[in-house]
Amino acid sequence: MTLPSRIEVLGEPEDRFDEILTPEALDFVARLHLPFAARRAELLAERERRSAALAAGGTLDFRPETRAVREDRSWRVVGAGPGLHDRRVEITGPPERRMAVNALNSGAEVWLADFEDATAPTWHNLVSGQLNLLDAIEGRIDDTTPDGRRYRVGDSPATIVVRPRGWHLEEHHLLLDGRPAIGSLVDFGLYLFHCGKRQIERGSGPYFYLPKLENHLEARLWNDVFTVAQAELGIPHGTIRATVLIETITAAFEMDEILYELREHAAGLNAGRWDYLFSLIKNFARHGPRFVLPDRATLTMTQPFMRAYTDLLVRTCHRRGAHAIGGMAAAIPQRDPDANAVALTRVRADKEREAGDGFDGSWVAHPGLVATCRTAFDAVLGELPNQLDRTREDVEVTATDLLGVHRLSAGLPTEQGLRANVAVALRYLTAWLDGSGAVAVFGLMEDVATAEIARCQLWQWQHHCARLGGGSLATPDLVRRLIERERAALLTEGADPARLDNAVRILTETALGPDLPAFLTTDAYARHLVRTTAPTAPTT
Repeated sequence: MTLPSRIEVLGEPEDRFDEILTPEALDFVARLHLPFAARRAELLAERERRSAALAAGGTLDFRPETRAVREDRSWRVVGAGPGLHDRRVEITGPPERRMAVNALNSGAEVWLADFEDATAPTWHNLVSGQLNLLDAIEGRIDDTTPDGRRYRVGDSPATIVVRPRGWHLEEHHLLLDGRPAIGSLVDFGLYLFHCGKRQIERGSGPYFYLPKLENHLEARLWNDVFTVAQAELGIPHGTIRATVLIETITAAFEMDEILYELREHAAGLNAGRWDYLFSLIKNFARHGPRFVLPDRATLTMTQPFMRAYTDLLVRTCHRRGAHAIGGMAAAIPQRDPDANAVALTRVRADKEREAGDGFDGSWVAHPGLVATCRTAFDAVLGELPNQLDRTREDVEVTATDLLGVHRLSAGLPTEQGLRANVAVALRYLTAWLDGSGAVAVFGLMEDVATAEIARCQLWQWQHHCARLGGGSLATPDLVRRLIERERAALLTEGADPARLDNAVRILTETALGPDLPAFLTTDAYARHLVRTTAPTAPTT
């Protein structure tokens, strides 16, 4: 394979990778970088400036300079594309082969094929994920279990929506002019190049979830990428559809503006809980105890500041003709009947609340939860595909409502919550370093967002909680003891010692360091995943 001279592939070649990493596909990815890499860098610099301003005591409010966009009731987004009008159940997961078969056959309307939080960014995972999507669209994907059972995709598979990585992530296995490629453009570009027209021919389209946006200018950049990419490939303008995850506190203040920038391609917004809370902690961690959040288990969507966020999302979407998609039900079916009944009761209540609040659909992490989610939305939607006509004019949300952490009814963090954060973070990190991005931990399907909020809470509680609920001191020594205790437990369960020690190092450095933890996939990725998977010389 002869590659364009600007491109170096550092990831190891595997069977059929040449079907994805063709010179033409890589050249397309490179052409996407030319007009947009500098803008992306400036937007990331703006993130740092805004973060510094908040750390210095600043706050957030709705932007006065975009008031006209918010108050103009005349504009609407293009809305759903073919196969996206009914989204009452969406199942999420990494684009692994078995997951692809199970998700497409799950009975959900949509499968979110996730290259971001649910995928550990090894070269194998990223390229094989693209292969699996291509095979799924071509109707040649199946899966054979170790005991010989074979599964094929049925006649009514879910609509595929791909989540590329966020703007902040780089692809260190692929160099352009000697620099790491932009992860979001690699994931988006490879999928659109190979699958965009194929999806259109099959009556669907190239659909995407956009993660980690922090403001409307980042949405504008995505819209410009879509425009150029469609023109390059001869795809009609406006064919792409994008649903934006509102999973940062800054984006919550710019929902109208984000939809406006993407209006030629926008299908909806989604409410993502853990990353949203992680963003809230990161942005206001220097503001002291009044922004301390209690145990993760108590941070449900019924808390007033979370209800303000989700109500505003539904109102904004439906005013503009966009779908409002609810958050994740991370529970997975349990072997113990009593535990399983408790988990399903919680999921049912969560989905009934979302359907009652006006959401058009919601996420589940396991095929076993599809029926529960569907029942909740069927009870409200009936034969209708969505609730776009329910505009929630009763909702009025202020900046104080979105930042009203002081109104929490959950009390102080507890030592039990501290132990839970250590246990979940260490178990997840160990699996992540082994190449797994979606990991079952204590009855829940966890992804990177779990590790992010767990590490941030450990940091926050040490710096701003003199005492936890019950009187314990939240000290670095206590956290170290809990990490060591959990390490010992994982060793007895058969964890790989070297990988576990790397996970301990990441958790200790990031949760106990002087500064807030950076995104896991920016620091630990470069230091651990790439180092252990890249060959000594480029492969061409």
